[in-house]
Amino acid sequence: MHIPAGPDQSCTFVAVLDRYFRLSERGTTVLTELRAGVATFLTMAYILLVNPQILADAGMPPDDVARATALASATATLLMGLWANYPFALAPGMGLNAYFTYGVVQGMGVSYHVALAAVFVEGLLFLALALSGVRGAVLRAIPDALKVATSGGIGLFLAIIGFQHAGLVIDSPATLVTLGSLTHPTTLLALGTLVLMALLLVRRVPGALLLGILAGTLVAWLTGLAPLPERWVQLPGLPRETLASFDFGTLLHAKLVSVVLAFLFVDFFDTAGTLMGIGRLGGFLNARGELERAREAFSADAVGTTLGALLGTSTVTTYIESATGIEEGGRTGLTAVVVALLFLLSLFLAPLFTAVPAAATAPALILVGVFMMQGLTELNWRKYDEAIPAFLTITLMPFTYSIANGITFGLIAYVLLQVLSGRARAVHPILYVLTVLLSLYYAFELGA
Repeated sequence: MHIPAGPDQSCTFVAVLDRYFRLSERGTTVLTELRAGVATFLTMAYILLVNPQILADAGMPPDDVARATALASATATLLMGLWANYPFALAPGMGLNAYFTYGVVQGMGVSYHVALAAVFVEGLLFLALALSGVRGAVLRAIPDALKVATSGGIGLFLAIIGFQHAGLVIDSPATLVTLGSLTHPTTLLALGTLVLMALLLVRRVPGALLLGILAGTLVAWLTGLAPLPERWVQLPGLPRETLASFDFGTLLHAKLVSVVLAFLFVDFFDTAGTLMGIGRLGGFLNARGELERAREAFSADAVGTTLGALLGTSTVTTYIESATGIEEGGRTGLTAVVVALLFLLSLFLAPLFTAVPAAATAPALILVGVFMMQGLTELNWRKYDEAIPAFLTITLMPFTYSIANGITFGLIAYVLLQVLSGRARAVHPILYVLTVLLSLYYAFELGA
């Protein structure tokens, strides 16, 4: 009796995922990518809570902003995963949302409708740069030393964010920052979670960061250090008041044109720095130190910004927290797809995801900072014309709370040292153009 053969295994869903995302080629599995996606999402889920709080100060409805945040993050991250095939997640950028609210809306006295229009235009300009050869030329012109330094600087940036969220570093009127209270319950929880994660990493336990986050969250809920979700689900929906709520009437005012350029400047260099840093961490850079499929990655970022403004949120950018998923083994766009699906799920389960306390996720950011410092061994610290710009790049990122500031001062210092030491011809012409433009930008900002 003839028995029909079973279904071809090559046609299974897992096999389809393997072929599309090239899982086997990159030494990963579906399970690993799922774990990495969850870890990345948990470390950046705070944006679902923080972004509505910040933009509410600009007069925007928090519920609309929450929906816009989830939808824009999901769409941009999904595009990054399916098109660029990278494990990078995107969401409204911290710092840019503060500039949107306190620098533009409150500082200039304009409505959030005008500010959203500025973000929308900036997103279109960024998309044009991403699709053209300008973006690639700029990235190729950046010296390798600064690319390595960018990764280390982002690591320190992540670490200080983690220390703040853990309560280990706090503001100080006398010394700017100081050590927080080591007896505070949430700080103790963060320290305990940090020790657990570190121990799991030392023992090479898969999913160490994720397991630590879950353990810290459970302890916080059981001890009352963090409240349990008041409800588990909520009905999703589109933003009502902020959807396509643009005012282009006054956008051509000289001051607001500078706002568009400021958004574009920070977005481009934040994205470039983040992509180079986490790209190096994941081994995605080629022999020339370039990110393959950079056009697709930058385009996903730009589309996210444009769509985010349409929905009602500030600039969307690639998140440095993506490094968490990379350290969990994420190597393909499937990790990003998981993050995108969780952002969509957050529209239903927002109360649950936002109940994960910062004390549980902060240790993961600290340890990712450790991982990203490893590349600094490639720097020649005795070659001062490269070491000094690299040092400025590394230190100014956490000290000024800006990836863009670190890259900018590193680039300007590199060009100046090369010119003053008689090696002007060794500097790529694009770096001269960038130095002039960036210097003018900061001069304008200081004089504004």
